[in-house]
Amino acid sequence: MGQLDGQVAFITGVARGQGRSHALTLAREGADIIGLDLCAKPSTTAYAGATHEDLQETIRLVKETGRQIVAEVADTRDYEQVEAVFKRGIEQFGRVDIVLPNAGICSGAKTWEITPDAWREMVEINLNGVFHTVKAAIPTMIAAGRGGSIVFTGSTEAIKGAENISSYAASKHGVTGLMTSLARELGQYNIRVNSVNPTCVDTHMINNDFVYGLFRPDLDKPTREDVIDTFAGTHILPVPWIQPQDVSNAILYLVTEPGRYITATPLVIDAGFIVKS
Repeated sequence: MGQLDGQVAFITGVARGQGRSHALTLAREGADIIGLDLCAKPSTTAYAGATHEDLQETIRLVKETGRQIVAEVADTRDYEQVEAVFKRGIEQFGRVDIVLPNAGICSGAKTWEITPDAWREMVEINLNGVFHTVKAAIPTMIAAGRGGSIVFTGSTEAIKGAENISSYAASKHGVTGLMTSLARELGQYNIRVNSVNPTCVDTHMINNDFVYGLFRPDLDKPTREDVIDTFAGTHILPVPWIQPQDVSNAILYLVTEPGRYITATPLVIDAGFIVKS
């Protein structure tokens, strides 16, 4: 018996990283999965996007748990694409109980050096795409009358901001505002709305030359080994970054019975980053 037997989760950015980890964590607890991913590189990121092969691997791993999954390529910037995948999932599973608007990107520069196109892409994926995800799912959740849980993927930068990534911080601050507003609107339906706000997570989003350069501007081409101590120096706990599973564990708490009275909360998983910095 899992904590989520009979439930269905809708997850974006499901092909790899945090999204895959969330899907597998919920599937192991009994949830079926509706998922989507762009499976391409956004034009302004310094790291490669997920691939079709990544998505197929997530599908394989979810099915290996004994649960079912409907997962397709779709762009969260396009509401009709998001809605179409969601509807195909509902056709198969008949319900949705958990929504995880997880898809996101990170890039940046000094604010006045960010191009208008780069700013727009950040906001379109990290904020507009999140809105599209919940817009597609909420009417079905309300109509079912069973309540539910929405957990946004925020960031420590959704709370404090940081230099050189103002577009990312602005988009994630927007996610916090959307989260708290939705919590007010959906409480009457027993739908809880929260966000998880991690420090750096060991995924492609931090493992790239752009981020390494932010942490070691004194080096021409810093490597992962070069930045470990600098990353660790931003935390109270002696770790450079956390793992996707650490975020998934927090989400599992929020969407299950132990978190039944938590809503409108930006839950921080940061090894002490916000306090120290």
